[in-house]
Amino acid sequence: MQKIIITNINKISPTHRNEHEKYEFYRYEVTDNNDKYEAASPKEGNQTVTAFYTLPPGKSNCPFHYHMNNEEVFYIISGKGILETFDEIYKISSGDIIVFPVGKNGAHKITNSSETENLVYLDVDTNNTPDIAYYPHSNKVGIRAAGGIRDNYDMNSGVNYYDKE
Repeated sequence: MQKIIITNINKISPTHRNEHEKYEFYRYEVTDNNDKYEAASPKEGNQTVTAFYTLPPGKSNCPFHYHMNNEEVFYIISGKGILETFDEIYKISSGDIIVFPVGKNGAHKITNSSETENLVYLDVDTNNTPDIAYYPHSNKVGIRAAGGIRDNYDMNSGVNYYDKE
């Protein structure tokens, strides 16, 4: 059974990811995003995923993408950045709230545009499973589902429906 969580960013130990030149972030996880995907059933786990992110100058936390089953909401706490969408590039800064709907209209990538200041934001997402995320710049698809399914595929290497049957 889920419980009420009362916390703040100063009480959470971050995880740091820096596996790619363009992407680096510190994630302060309020609710466990793996909880839903590791659960045996889609009805288990958190219904929302909540985390604080800190992006160092010039970095992004994830590639340009959109989800087919989950909405995301970002509230910019401090700093400034660039929000890339299919239609245009937006300047974002502290106090902005951004709502990303499901589908192509919600496609996004945030990059810290400062040379000296971190970009800090709160990320609150629905946590529906299964979810499919598309990465248009790299022609990948990510599949996330209960039972520990967290896989990414190159859409150029598709197989026939009956292959290996």
